[in-house]
Amino acid sequence: MPKSAEFWFGLIMLLLSALALLAWFVCWQHPESVSLVNESTIQQRWMAASLTLAVICFLIAVIGILLMRQAGKSAFDAQLKGVNGDDVLVPKKDATSTSPAQAMLKELKQHLRSRYQFFWRGKVRVLLVTGEEAAVEALVPGLSNRQWLEGNRTVLIYGGSLSSEPDLEILAATRKLRRSRPLDGIVHLLEPDETLSPKQSDVYRRSLEKISAALRWQAPIWLWQLSQSAWSQDEREQNAPGLTFSARSIPEDVSTQIENLIPLLREQGMTQISQQRSHDWLLRLSQQLADQNQQWQQRLAPWFASQRKMPLRGLVFSLPERAHASASVHPHALSDSALWQGISQDKMRGRRTGLPWEQTLAWALMGVMLLWGSGMMVSFGINRYQIVSAAEKAQTLVSNPAVNDQQLISLHGLRNDLGLQQYWLAHRSPWYQRFGLSHTQELHAALLPWYAVAGNRLIRDPARAALEAKLTRLADLPPASPLRATLAQPGYDQLKAWLMMSRPNRSEPDFFVQTMKAVQPERNGISTALWQSLSPDLWFFYAANLSQQPTWGIKADAALLAQVRQVLLQQIGQRNAESTLYQNVLQAVRRNYADVSLEDMAPGTDPRRLFTSDETVPGMFTRQAWEGGVRQEIEKAASARRDQIDWVLSDSRSAVSQDVSPEALQARLTQRYFTDFAASWLNFLNSLRLNPANNIADVTDQLTLLSDVRQSPLIALMNTVAWQGQTGQKRAALSDTLINSAKDLISQKEKPAIDQQVSGPEGPLDATFGPLLALMGKSSGAQLMAADSTLSLQTFLTRITRVRLRLQQVAAAPDPQEMLQTLAQTVFQGKSVDLTDTQQYGSLMAASLGEEWSGFGQTFFVQPLNQAWETILEPSAVSLNAQWKRSIVENWRTAFDGRYPFAASNSDASLPMLAEFIRKDAGRIDSFLSGRLGGVLQKEGSRWVPDSAHSQGLTFNPAFLKAVNQLRELADILFTDGTQGISFELQGRPTPDVVKTELKIDGQMLSYFNQMAEWQAMRWPGENLKPGTLLTWTGVGNGGQIYGDYSGTWGFIRWLEQGKRQRLDRSQWMLNFATPDKRNLQWVLRTQMSNGPLALLRLRGFALPDEIFSVDAVSASQSMAPREAAMDEIPTDMDGAE
Repeated sequence: MPKSAEFWFGLIMLLLSALALLAWFVCWQHPESVSLVNESTIQQRWMAASLTLAVICFLIAVIGILLMRQAGKSAFDAQLKGVNGDDVLVPKKDATSTSPAQAMLKELKQHLRSRYQFFWRGKVRVLLVTGEEAAVEALVPGLSNRQWLEGNRTVLIYGGSLSSEPDLEILAATRKLRRSRPLDGIVHLLEPDETLSPKQSDVYRRSLEKISAALRWQAPIWLWQLSQSAWSQDEREQNAPGLTFSARSIPEDVSTQIENLIPLLREQGMTQISQQRSHDWLLRLSQQLADQNQQWQQRLAPWFASQRKMPLRGLVFSLPERAHASASVHPHALSDSALWQGISQDKMRGRRTGLPWEQTLAWALMGVMLLWGSGMMVSFGINRYQIVSAAEKAQTLVSNPAVNDQQLISLHGLRNDLGLQQYWLAHRSPWYQRFGLSHTQELHAALLPWYAVAGNRLIRDPARAALEAKLTRLADLPPASPLRATLAQPGYDQLKAWLMMSRPNRSEPDFFVQTMKAVQPERNGISTALWQSLSPDLWFFYAANLSQQPTWGIKADAALLAQVRQVLLQQIGQRNAESTLYQNVLQAVRRNYADVSLEDMAPGTDPRRLFTSDETVPGMFTRQAWEGGVRQEIEKAASARRDQIDWVLSDSRSAVSQDVSPEALQARLTQRYFTDFAASWLNFLNSLRLNPANNIADVTDQLTLLSDVRQSPLIALMNTVAWQGQTGQKRAALSDTLINSAKDLISQKEKPAIDQQVSGPEGPLDATFGPLLALMGKSSGAQLMAADSTLSLQTFLTRITRVRLRLQQVAAAPDPQEMLQTLAQTVFQGKSVDLTDTQQYGSLMAASLGEEWSGFGQTFFVQPLNQAWETILEPSAVSLNAQWKRSIVENWRTAFDGRYPFAASNSDASLPMLAEFIRKDAGRIDSFLSGRLGGVLQKEGSRWVPDSAHSQGLTFNPAFLKAVNQLRELADILFTDGTQGISFELQGRPTPDVVKTELKIDGQMLSYFNQMAEWQAMRWPGENLKPGTLLTWTGVGNGGQIYGDYSGTWGFIRWLEQGKRQRLDRSQWMLNFATPDKRNLQWVLRTQMSNGPLALLRLRGFALPDEIFSVDAVSASQSMAPREAAMDEIPTDMDGAE
């Protein structure tokens, strides 16, 4: 029999509850099996969570089953409300009209009240009779017309046919008759010839479900089968035998009850026949039941399948009523009520569908009571466990005052309990500990004195002793001891932690823990690992609660305190306090001075035409800020220095040394300010970037603006930087300044654009700005900027002017490209020009500024000339590429394209012609590179590499460098001894089933017949009269055979190409040649240099690149064009518009 959903749900929740109880038991009795520490906070949490889960699952199982039993009825009620269809509007009825059903209800109530007086609802049994009208009239004459009949405390109400929709008005009226229990049963009458097929059963059950939904009451269901007899049954005692079923009945119970009923029917039937021969109905019924036993079991099987929703209570058999009802003074009287006594006296009651508010309230109250009771039980268990556990820990600590691991563990456990209680007092206890039984506050107050006794003994007193020992050692050091400087900072931390213990209001838990870790890394009697694991938490708890528990503090030794303070005041300068003062100084002036941008530093010019930068200099790091506010704020901070010495090293009764005097503080703050001042300006100046130039016209404009005395952003910026760099220097007396100004006015001399006045005494920024001031002639003792031999800004600008004039000459020449190429050729050939000299001068100036000014120096003194250099070299590089292609590449292709070994061809390349190209120093390629690129390419050994000093702005084609170096390597091999040829050695190796091999290379014979291997010297090319290579071999079972005959000068190289090569070491190769019959002929090749003749195999597919430099021809042509022409070449949206 399948289980219901409520059964499975309840079973699952009960299993979960049992598992949670099992988990609680394991955590309680065997915590080590689940990696929990006994009596720890985590164990308590797991126990509380598992016990709570068990109670919740049990409550859900109980309440959930009850709620699920009503869920189906609630859904069915919702469906029943739409029996008229979604689109049919139920007309509103007149409130004043009375329907027949309401009239019937009123009449029935009055009748029952008058007949049974008070409490009539509990004295009568109400049955709803359904079925076809003919069947109803046959059993209960007049019921279908009069709607209800009553007799002998039994009320029958006609419910209509189950084959049609139920009459909701009748059902609504019936429901109002007795709201608590509308019906005591539903009786469905079956006609004599009705077989109750599965289809009919389904229709009946669906109609009964609708009736139950309308009544909101599920009453027991009785099936009443009417029978017939061929003989007259008049004067026979009326009775209605039948079967009764329970809620757990199954179809097999029908057969069993029928078998039990048949003997009784036969016995009574025989008695009735003995009295009257025509009274055979009971015997006929017994025979019918005996014959139809299995049929009835099958007919009722669908009803048992839905027994929980539609409880089938019984099956009744009877004959129709002998006489029809007649009109009388009692039209609603039930004439023969004895037939109904069996049903009306049945004790089975129905049940309400859905979840009424009374039942909901009752269940809710029961759930709340169960939940509250469970919560009180859980709270009681947890609180009792905590109290007992904490008491045991406290007793353990006090009863056994030893120093061991167990004592520390118990103290830590008690500390965890107190910490958790403090958290609960601040944020409320967990819900499972409340329910009116929480004793967190009382327990916390009771445990604190016990913890204080053990904590002072295990934590506070040892910490005090360790700190005093460290401080005593520091105070006892001799004044000249180097350990004073080493122990100064740790001593300060130790003194601060020690004073925290005596001044609870100064407590800092984190600082105290970190200090004690270094002071007391281990403890006698306790394992080191355990101490280092638990002691930081105990120290933190002590320091955190010290302010609330002043009695936990200590009394500091005044003599030791004074000695340690004196030592520390001599060693440290209170950097922390100074840092705070410094930040306060900057904050006071920050709002009064705006940040300085690039435009602000070059007034009267347009610096964005040359440079760009997104950075600014903070306004507080300017000369105006220093003279207008910073200096005064530092003096104010220094005057209040005594008040700002922190509480560790000073109090109102002690004096400080000169090291922390206002003067010393002012000097340190001033030095720190100027350090940040210099860093801010360096950061800004190093962030400047030069605008890119696209052509020679742009380069000329940049250099013109750069060297213009009146409009140069460089000069304006340098003057601003020089003025800012003199911040902090002592000014001359006011009288001297006035006299000098009067002299300047009288002399009427024009003031130069670059102020050349020699600076006064050195200032705090000279270390940073000194190199830059020296370039401008403003350093102490500097000479006026005139001589080219001295690095100066004036000389650099003069050289820039020369370069600019040269570029203007090039731009104004009839053929600017030819003139540029001539200028570039002097550089390519290693000759010096004004541009390269100025470029080197600018690089020297940038280097003279030092690493701090590297970005500034590159932007101002190197990049402008680099751009000019690149503008000149790009078109020249294109021209040089064309010369290379015309004089070298095209001749190379004419000589070697399509010839062996450069291609798989029968035509051989000319070896003398190859030598003509690649010969060292005298070859065409070397001559071209040495003569035309000697200034930008240099030899390192046998390889050509770019000259980094003179090739700036040029990008060599990697394929070009790879190709010329490959040919250079081949030339070293081919011309090792000065003559054309490669010398090498060959050694034969034995081969199975091969008697003899003969190798002939250009007339040089190597014969090998399996004797002891010897090296034989060879040379290629050999005799010019017999060029070619021939290989023959002789096997065991055959005569001499030819492996290959390769004619021509390159025959030897063709033969090498046929074999497989394997490197043995740096100079030896194994050569393998497979014969047609799978034999392997072997030789060992030993070279004199590199790969020897094998290097020629790398020429397959070799081609000289067309370009030496990787340049864009279009951009190169644009760089030669003047600005107007360059702008004309830029496409616009208006091109092609009519």
